[in-house]
Amino acid sequence: MRTSLWLWALVAVCAADSFRDRAVSIMEETPVVDGHNDLPWQLLKLFNNQLRGERANLTVLTGTHTNIPKLRAGFVGGQFWSAYVPCDTQNKDAVKRTLEQMDVIHRMCQLYPETFQCVTSSAGVRKAFQEGKVASMIGVEGGHSIDSSLGVLRTLYHLGMRYLTLTHNCNTPWADNWLVDRGSDEARSHGLSPFGQQVVKEMNRLGVMIDLAHVSVATMKAALQLSKAPVIFSHSSAYSLCDSRRNVPDDVLQLVKSTHSLVMVNFYNDFVSCKEEATLSQVANHLDHIKKVAGAESVGLGGDFDGVERLPVGLEDVSKYPDLIAELLRRNWTETEVRGVLSENLLRVFLRVEEVSSPQQAPDDEPIPLDQLDGSCRTQYGYSAAPGLHLQPGALLTSLATLIFCLSLL
Repeated sequence: MRTSLWLWALVAVCAADSFRDRAVSIMEETPVVDGHNDLPWQLLKLFNNQLRGERANLTVLTGTHTNIPKLRAGFVGGQFWSAYVPCDTQNKDAVKRTLEQMDVIHRMCQLYPETFQCVTSSAGVRKAFQEGKVASMIGVEGGHSIDSSLGVLRTLYHLGMRYLTLTHNCNTPWADNWLVDRGSDEARSHGLSPFGQQVVKEMNRLGVMIDLAHVSVATMKAALQLSKAPVIFSHSSAYSLCDSRRNVPDDVLQLVKSTHSLVMVNFYNDFVSCKEEATLSQVANHLDHIKKVAGAESVGLGGDFDGVERLPVGLEDVSKYPDLIAELLRRNWTETEVRGVLSENLLRVFLRVEEVSSPQQAPDDEPIPLDQLDGSCRTQYGYSAAPGLHLQPGALLTSLATLIFCLSLL
């Protein structure tokens, strides 16, 4: 009897190794493109964005989910690095601090050119794959970073932003966040305000992916119905398996399917199991569920590494992606479906966003009648800021974009 049990255990181990070997073989050709990683925020917290210090060296960096050896071990070939600033910067210095976080991402590419290649297109991602580098893209996490300005939105695009998360954990003057659904915030726009609709349309024109992680269900539905291009959820999971309002409910997954959009599954325990503990298998359950409801082409990976405190057993850092892919193969996902999850689904969405865009076309003017303006700019410059900004005292001194807007009215 003991011999029989030993043999079955050996067979199980060999089978597990077989699935992982197959996963590695696939990932050598089709590496991971992950939708959301907060390493730039850790670089700010730990090193005040000073990247040349010995402890900040990304080849030996410890205490984070991400460093260069871990990225290599995890076959990460593309990463949306998050340019994140907290909600308490809204109407204050959000634009300046967002620019600083975008600068950190560019400096990572400059300091480690053998590893990172900053790219701004789907073709650039594929070129980085061919050169064995990590295609590094910028996702700005939170609509408060544009300070209710289409001019700032356009400027961030020119500086490399390729997705914008419409809200973080706070409403903007033009879009509602997920805490509205939980009852922690009051609905302000009931989805998207008229200006929020302008933001979505301008993102389509520019070729910026619309990210619906962190937004309310009403905002999800409004953006999915309005956008001419597929949208993404850069780091969200399935509400049916964990009823956190940060996750995507099945009726929205149906819209994801009909619009050929993408949900990139979050690994944070609280969004995977709704508990402090979670497992790799439970993450795979979310992938299975989204595949079942929205289709295999709507599934991606957005681990939220270095942005969360608790991660599943088996997915402790970015080196563990092959183990997750092995689990999908064990669950009879086809090779084509697995390649889609790894990067092909995201690249399909990215390409379609580019096809819909017309960034070379001059944008329409957005005239704002002076009789509708409040007194913020007039107080300091003789003119007024756009309605709905409700700037804090001194905010103009720290918001470059608003200052430019005011001066443009002179």
